[in-house]
Amino acid sequence: MSAPLRQIFHLYNRLGFGISYSEAKSLTTKSLNEIINELLISSNNATYLDLISKEDYLSFNVMLAENRSKEEIQKAAKDKMRELNIVWMKQLIESKNILLEKQTLFWHDHFACRSSNPYFMQELNNIHRKHAFSSFRELLIETAKSPAMLQYLNNQQSRKEHPNENFARELLELFTLGKRNYTEQDIKETAKAFTGWGFDKKDGQFTLNQEKHDTGEKIIFGMKGNFGGEDVINMILGNKKTAYHITRKIYRYYVNEEVKEEHVKELAEIYFANQYNTGELLKKLFSSPWFLDEENIGCKIKSPVEFLVGISRQFKIKYNRYEALFKLQEMLGQKLFYPPNVSGWPKGRALVDSSTLLLRMRVPSLLLSPKKAETVPVKKEIEGIETQEENTNSNSVGAEINWEMILNELQGLDIEMLQNVLLAKTPLATVTEKIKGMSALSRQDMIIKIVSLPEYSLL
Repeated sequence: MSAPLRQIFHLYNRLGFGISYSEAKSLTTKSLNEIINELLISSNNATYLDLISKEDYLSFNVMLAENRSKEEIQKAAKDKMRELNIVWMKQLIESKNILLEKQTLFWHDHFACRSSNPYFMQELNNIHRKHAFSSFRELLIETAKSPAMLQYLNNQQSRKEHPNENFARELLELFTLGKRNYTEQDIKETAKAFTGWGFDKKDGQFTLNQEKHDTGEKIIFGMKGNFGGEDVINMILGNKKTAYHITRKIYRYYVNEEVKEEHVKELAEIYFANQYNTGELLKKLFSSPWFLDEENIGCKIKSPVEFLVGISRQFKIKYNRYEALFKLQEMLGQKLFYPPNVSGWPKGRALVDSSTLLLRMRVPSLLLSPKKAETVPVKKEIEGIETQEENTNSNSVGAEINWEMILNELQGLDIEMLQNVLLAKTPLATVTEKIKGMSALSRQDMIIKIVSLPEYSLL
């Protein structure tokens, strides 16, 4: 059975970052299952970020050894981190492997981490890519051993005389079991199990320092033994609460912020039975009939990155200066590689307030309008992202849009159809009538007007 357009748009909003009208039409000859399977299969081929080489990391260490000024070292790291952010944004916008990017973005938030070392952050991101759809156990172990996480949660300094509890607490509360499924004593004893876990500063490789490791008996989750870090991870994964915690977060990410516990229970049981194979979990989730229920369409708020990547993909925007997107991420409240804390970025309604919603409504004009910088209404709010370079093919932020192609693609669609194609949720009838009444608007301006509505922030 061929897939309806509305459901194709929904699939690509959730499994990716949206889709253009012409691309969606080309898929209507396929069934929904065929489309889902193709997306799953294509995501088996991981694509890694490779901006920063091991040699770059070693040269950074040379700067430290040469006692370069603190300001010089910090600037070098900051510049490279911004480059890394831009490289990933470019990949999010251009990659055909959209489900891999979407799931990597999920793990990027789930294992929220911040390091001043760009090489460490790149390698952590690549761990998330490598295990995006495979074993959560392997993903968890490699993340726990990554220099970025060891540094961020202070496990590098944890030793048997003074166990640091930061990593142990976040491991249990955020990464695995979830709140109220462990005790304070479990945290203290788990911290002992991870003492000695660190990395060699010379090459960033994981090390287990036996002299710093607590080899004494520990009592964790009511079990007694000389447990090490991986022993604890195995114990955590043996508890179904972990499967429920991860599944609930994945459900909220792909389906609906309002959780239906019966669906989570069904999925979590499958996740646990399949030894935490994330690919199997997602396959079951996407193929469940309720995934396409009307109540699950247009009910989620796009994260700032989903918003920026989505409009860029939908309108096939080409950027001469990706730095503009770096600045817009910051202003909208989600800058890749810069989570506000270990809990990650805000979710659901916490994503927008009156200020950020207003900015979201102005961004389409900024990115899609060919007007000069001085006529763009958000110029004062984005001071610092324009440039003096003249480029007649791009607008004030270096965005190129082939409007001739877009207008040809959407030719013949009335206002209602345009809204159905461009928005996941239909606006109020009064809004539609108001847009209809703007007879002086060009077709191009009308499209920009539609994607400037608050409903464009829904997926």
